Amino acid sequence: MEQLINKLLQYGNLNQQQIALIKEHAKELHIKKGDYFHEAGKIAKQVGYLTDGAIRLCYYGKNGEDFTRYFMVEGSFVVDMDSFYNEIPSTAYTEAVTDCTMIVFEKADYHYLAGTIIPWNEIFTKIATQGLSFKAAASAVMLTQDATERYQAFLTRYPGLANRIPLSSLASYLGITQSSLSRIRKNIS
Repeated sequence: MEQLINKLLQYGNLNQQQIALIKEHAKELHIKKGDYFHEAGKIAKQVGYLTDGAIRLCYYGKNGEDFTRYFMVEGSFVVDMDSFYNEIPSTAYTEAVTDCTMIVFEKADYHYLAGTIIPWNEIFTKIATQGLSFKAAASAVMLTQDATERYQAFLTRYPGLANRIPLSSLASYLGITQSSLSRIRKNIS
């Protein structure tokens, strides 16, 4: 829980009473590797803060092919904002690629805190803005660099993650085959 509080304090000030209220309305959730936090076709009902593990946002094509859009690691918030705020079905899956531990807020608790803690919305606006900037930078890399450069950028952006996740997820994220990823890894080592 302290990881979450420290993260929130990076974006705004909270007094001890507000911190106690946040702790009261948060709960710990464990997700097994391969399970989903959010699923396409369903409305997101929770905001999560990842304290341990890695999650990928992914889509599935008509023929069952799998597309990884991005990864979230320890210290990241996990939510389909459009689905959560607008009460519409999600278009993506958030899948645990390792066993994960999260601190979660149910929708009612999140909104209660937003109505009770004055800096809550400002803190989450800053967090969302930073997250969108991170994703935009990652997208630029994916569009402008070759496969080897994308892999090297991944290693820099997500230190240590390549050894914790399935090669299929990493290859999907990089937009290459697993055999191409294996060649790139061999050439870089």
